[in-house]
Amino acid sequence: MTPNHSFLRHSEILQVLLGAFLISFSGVWVKLADVPPTTSAFYRVFLGFIFLLIACLWRRDFMKPTAGRLSLIALCGLFFALDLFCWHASIRYIGPGLATILGNFQVFILAMTGILLYGERIRPRFLLAIPLALSGLFLVVGISWNALSADYRTGVYLGLATAVCYSGFLLTLRKIQADGRSYSFFFALMLISLSCSVFLGARMIIAGDSFAIPDLGSLVSLINLGLFSQTIGWALIANAMPKIRASFTGLILLVQPSLAFVWDVLFFRRPTDLLNWTGVIITLTAIYLGLTGSRGKE
Repeated sequence: MTPNHSFLRHSEILQVLLGAFLISFSGVWVKLADVPPTTSAFYRVFLGFIFLLIACLWRRDFMKPTAGRLSLIALCGLFFALDLFCWHASIRYIGPGLATILGNFQVFILAMTGILLYGERIRPRFLLAIPLALSGLFLVVGISWNALSADYRTGVYLGLATAVCYSGFLLTLRKIQADGRSYSFFFALMLISLSCSVFLGARMIIAGDSFAIPDLGSLVSLINLGLFSQTIGWALIANAMPKIRASFTGLILLVQPSLAFVWDVLFFRRPTDLLNWTGVIITLTAIYLGLTGSRGKE
């Protein structure tokens, strides 16, 4: 490996790490913004759309989408809207740490999709990952499920629903990017963010939710959510991921749910004992095994 190649590889790894670090604060900004979950989700993607539009204007990065591509973008935006709606609501009930870990259970859904629909081969580690993840989750949420409050259980269900919706978003995004006439990530994510904001805005209008931002602290949190989580963090990861081995990327990306849980403990004083921490470590290990538990046709 030449020094220049080594430098580029390490630079790409640092990009993914920085992107995961920035996105790990998403739940913190949602928690700090004194607005309903749907409102914070709307401003995340709407402000993200504004920032991405500026980036596309600066890069002169525009293409005319076909009718079929617009339909895919609308579907992708719908999945992302459902994902954010469930995840932001989950944060209100169980905190950003556990909500983020549950959302990352999407790796099992994506792996099963690859195995059932695309003929990918299953590895023994994937079979190990599923019971391991459930065991870890059991330790994180508590030994007695029935002893948990109704709100807490609702938050767990919403976190798992997030994983389902996030899987739909990622599968649709992959379809959009798979076209030979693919758009740049900035342009595709800009259109998806716009589509998502339309769905979330419509949901707010139907539900009678307010678009008002109550104070400066909430405004700053929402701007940070749109700029760092929706724009910069995603751009860093998307730019570097294709250049790094998939299994290694998966390991790096575990920084995001890991840090999200740490921020929950540090900033919001989430009660966490040794058993809970053990469950977090087991669950994250299972997620990594799930990330690397299937492979292409052989």
